[in-house]
Amino acid sequence: MSRIGAKDTKPELIVRRILHSMGYRYRLHAPELPGKPDIVFRPRKKAIFVHGCFWHRHPGCSKATTPKTRQQFWQEKFRKNVQRDLAVLQQLSDLGWSCLVVWECETSDADQLSSRLSVFLTD
Repeated sequence: MSRIGAKDTKPELIVRRILHSMGYRYRLHAPELPGKPDIVFRPRKKAIFVHGCFWHRHPGCSKATTPKTRQQFWQEKFRKNVQRDLAVLQQLSDLGWSCLVVWECETSDADQLSSRLSVFLTD
C-alpha cells in the first residue's frame, strides 16, 4: 500500500489531459484548501477531486470491493475515507467553492467526461 501514490494517478492524468485540451489552465493540489483538491481553478473558485472507486467507495461500482482478509480493518478505513471526503466537500462549500468529484471508472469515457467537465466549469 505504501507504493500507492496520492498524486499523478492515471485517472487524474486523464482528467488533466482533457482539461488542458479544452483550453483550461489550473493549479494542482492546493495545500491551502481543505483536502488539497486534485485540480483547482482559483479565479472561478472551483475544485475537482479525482477519486479512486476502491479507496473512496464509489456507490454501486464494481471496483469498490472489500478485501477478504481483515475485513473489519478495511471497513473502518473505508468509512473514515468517506467521512473525510464529505467533511472536505462541506468545508469547501462553506468557503464558497464549488466542487466536482470525478470517479476513476468515469475516466474511461472521455467524451462524456469532457462534457461533464465543461458543464461544471461554465456554470
